[in-house]
Order: sequence, then C-alpha cells, then structure tokens
Amino acid sequence: MIDSFLPASWNPAILLIFGGLLIPLIPLHIRKAYMVVLPVLAALHLLTIPLGTYGELEFFGYTLTTMRLDGLSRIFAIVFLLATTLNVIYAWYVDDTVQQVASIVYPASALGGVLAGDFITLFVFWELAAVSSVFLIWASRTERAYKAGMRYIIIQVGSGVLLLAGLILYALETGSIEFTLMQLESLPVLLIFLAFGIKSAFPLLHNWVQDSYPESTVSGTIVLSIFTTKLAVYSLARGFAGTEQLIYIGAVMTLFPIFFAVIEDNLRKVLTYSINNQVGFMVVAIGIGTPLALNGAAGYAFANIIFEGLLFMSMSAVLYRTGTIQASELGGLYKTMPWTAALCIIGALSISAFPLFAGFVAKGMIIDSVAKEQLLWIWLILLFASAGVLEHAGIKIPYFAFFAHDSGKRPKEAPKSMLIAMGISAVLSIAIGVYPDLLYNILPYEMSAYEAYTAQHVITQLQLLLFAILAFVVLILLKVYPPEIKSTNLDTDWFYRRLAPMILRALGRGVYAVQMALFGAGRNRVNRFRARIYEWHGPQSGLARSWPAGFMALWIAVLLGLALVLNYI
Repeated sequence: MIDSFLPASWNPAILLIFGGLLIPLIPLHIRKAYMVVLPVLAALHLLTIPLGTYGELEFFGYTLTTMRLDGLSRIFAIVFLLATTLNVIYAWYVDDTVQQVASIVYPASALGGVLAGDFITLFVFWELAAVSSVFLIWASRTERAYKAGMRYIIIQVGSGVLLLAGLILYALETGSIEFTLMQLESLPVLLIFLAFGIKSAFPLLHNWVQDSYPESTVSGTIVLSIFTTKLAVYSLARGFAGTEQLIYIGAVMTLFPIFFAVIEDNLRKVLTYSINNQVGFMVVAIGIGTPLALNGAAGYAFANIIFEGLLFMSMSAVLYRTGTIQASELGGLYKTMPWTAALCIIGALSISAFPLFAGFVAKGMIIDSVAKEQLLWIWLILLFASAGVLEHAGIKIPYFAFFAHDSGKRPKEAPKSMLIAMGISAVLSIAIGVYPDLLYNILPYEMSAYEAYTAQHVITQLQLLLFAILAFVVLILLKVYPPEIKSTNLDTDWFYRRLAPMILRALGRGVYAVQMALFGAGRNRVNRFRARIYEWHGPQSGLARSWPAGFMALWIAVLLGLALVLNYI
C-alpha cells in the first residue's frame, strides 16, 4: 500500500474538523477550492491507512481508541467523504460562512463517529455532530427555522444524554468502554439502544426529520439528509447486529412513511419520509445480522447516500430556481430545466431499485437475506414497501416537479456546480448498477456467494415495479390519487403541535386559578391586618387623640416613680 502523506494515527475526522474551523480565516477567493481539497485530502489519507486500530489514549483508567478502521467502518467513511466532496461542489454558489463551516465540521463529526473504537470517543463526535448540524437549519434565518432548530437540538442532545448515561452505566457494569457487539439485556445497553434509535428515527421517534430538514437552506437539507441517520445505522450495525427486535422495528419503518409521503405537498418533506423508509430496510438487515444482511445494510447505506442525495439535490435546485418546493405550485419545469429533470429521473430509478441502477444491486442483498431466513411476512412487507418507494420517491418526485400540470414557471437551468455534483452522483448510481463489484469489493464481508443479476431477481423486481407503475397510472386516470394541495399534515408532531399546547394551556389555567385563590386569601388577611393597624393608629384611634397637658404630666410622674421603685428593688 502507498504510504500516506500523514501518519496513520492521524484521524481524517480530526483533520477535517480543524480544517473546517479554519474556513473563516481563508481568503474568500480561494475558500471554495480549499473546501473541496479538504475532504479529498482526507479521503486520500484514509485510503492509505491499513486496517487496524490507531490513536489509543489512556483516560481515567480506560483506553480510548480514537480510530478503528475495519471493513464496516471503512465503507461508511469512504461514502461520507465522497458525499462531503459532492456537497461542497453542489454548494459552490454559497457565500455564507456559517453554512460553509457547518458543511465540513458536521460531516467530519459523523466520520469521527464511524471511526470511533470506544463509547467515549463516539459520544464526543455524536454530540459534536448534533451541535454543528443545527447551524444548517438556523442558516435559513427565519422564525420557522429557528423554532425547528431548537426542537432539533433538544432531541439530538437528548439522544446524547441517553448515550452518556448508558456508557457510564455500561462502563461501571462491565469495566469496559469498547464499542462492540452488545446484547439487549440490561438497562445500560437499553439506554444506548434508545440513543441510537432516536438518531435512526425509529417509529414515534422519527418526526424530528420531517420537522427540521425541510426548514434548512437550499443546500443544507442535502447535507442533513446524509449523515445523522447513517451514523446511527452504522452504530446499530456495530453494536446490535442480530438483535431480533430490529427486524420488526425496521419493517414498521419501511411502511408508515409511504402513506404520509403520498399526501404531502412539500417535495423536500416527501424525501424526508423516504429517509425513514430507506433506513427501515437497513434496520431490518441489521436485525437479521447474517453476513449477507450486514453487507446489504452497509451497501444500501452507501448507495442510498448517493441516489437519495441526488434526489435532494434535484429538488433543492428546483427550490433555488423557482423559490418554491410545493408540488401544487410546480410542474412543466422539464421545458427549461431538462438536465435537472433527467438527473432527477436517474435518482428516482435508482431509489426504486430498477435493474442496472445502484438501488437494485444493494437492496437485493437485503431482500435475499430476509428470504433466506424464511421470514415470509417481513419479506412481503419489504416488497410492499419497495412498491411504495416507487410511488412516492420514484414517480411522485419527478412527475409533480417536472411534468404533471404546467405551472407556467420557466426558470433557468440549475447552476453548473449543481449539475456537476448531480452528474457525478448519477454516474455513480449507474456505474454501481452496471458493475456491482465496484460496491461489492468494499463491503465488510465476503460476497462470493451472492449474485445480483439472476433471472429470478430481475424478473421479480420488474414485475413489482411494473405493477406499481400501473397502479399509479390507474389512480391518476381515475382521479383517485391524492391531489396536491397546500396543507399541513401532522404526524407524531401532533403531540407537540396540538396535544402539548392544549395540556400546557390547561395547566396554565389551573395554575392561574390556584394562584388567584391564594392571592385572594392572602389579600384578605393583609386587608384585615391593615384595618386593625388603622383602628389602633389611625386618625380616629385612641392613640391619636390629643390629651390635656396636666393629665400627661401626671402619667410622666407615675412612670418616673415606678422606674425609681424598680431601680431600688
């Protein structure tokens, strides 16, 4: 292997973080080139490091492993650096320093998380990723973005608190902080599992994605869509591979987003539901835990970052040029944005798992691993969910944005930097689909026993896809497909948008009533006390009357006499 230009113990994540923090000091005319060079140099350094553990430190009697590079962490690290580079190219037009710093530090923190060999190192990068990512939401500088960012950071830091509590208890219980495979049999492990589940957007813990990501900036949403949930997927694969509960959690994750995505008007929000759905496939595979399933989870995460990132890029380009991302306000954009439309369609074909695209060769491993374990109901659920992906991400996104009714909008084509980033993503989506070994060669486990392009795989998938397309066409022709209308669709955010305010208002009224009752009782006592004082000391009281001088002289003499008597006694 070629020697690196840096010592192997130098963690690429640390290099990126420090490089990102230096961005404000870099002259504007070379800053963007500098930002592209940063992840490229980090990737070159990573690819020259042999598999192993590096950067071990002693910390209060525990050994920190700041970098562990093996098959599982390497594939996530590679795609994280690739995505960081593409995001920087895409956002070449951005001159906002806040976004520029966050778009490097946040991915670098996620990279540090997947390279962490112990829980303390993981926790540090876990929290740094949470704090740095929220600035991509606040960078929109709107009231909605500020509130969404506050909710986002509360949830993310809450996940970190659970992780911290879990790792402390785990260290006390086992005497180790090594980040390795665990059994879901104790409170410390349960806390760690819940921390991972929040960032994975488990059902009922998921709506922070839909609440916050669409409020980010044009390019910020793309960055956010990639790293947080995939860091969580890696963490589950590292710590909970083979945990049966994940099979059922993942199956639910693949299903429920479909129904919300179909009725959603905001196309970036549609794609956030697609994140939930896609992560669900990965979670199912991690729950199965066989080498083929774990390869499927890692490979699908790799491919998903590319093609779902491509879909987010295309929708952000539409938002950048038109100022809206509501499906009800779009349509007919293919006339003036043909390249963006074509690249979006490639992303849609890939996420729908059409043969010759990356989604097919990656998702096939997951479906096959479920079939090998003879989990019939899970297999059927994943097939239904695959058809649902085609409906809301594969068809709805390009159809309503670029075709459907003609909105009359005639925006310019996307900027060249956006087209370059989308073009690279599209080429990778096709290249992996045509030459699966490009992906298979970097998977964590041996792939000799699996073949993507068998007659059974191809025919089954084409039947599924054609049936889903037919269903969409029929629904459109019968005018049964949910119309695109402006609306606010409440998900689990109903609890904090509706239920929580109602509870708080009821509590407020109760507290106010108790406060007024106590205040009234106290006021009555004070008034009675004031009346008594007035009675004794007021202008009409006995103490306020004028007494004759002789009478007062008599009382003074009496008092003096009494004082003399007491003195001699």
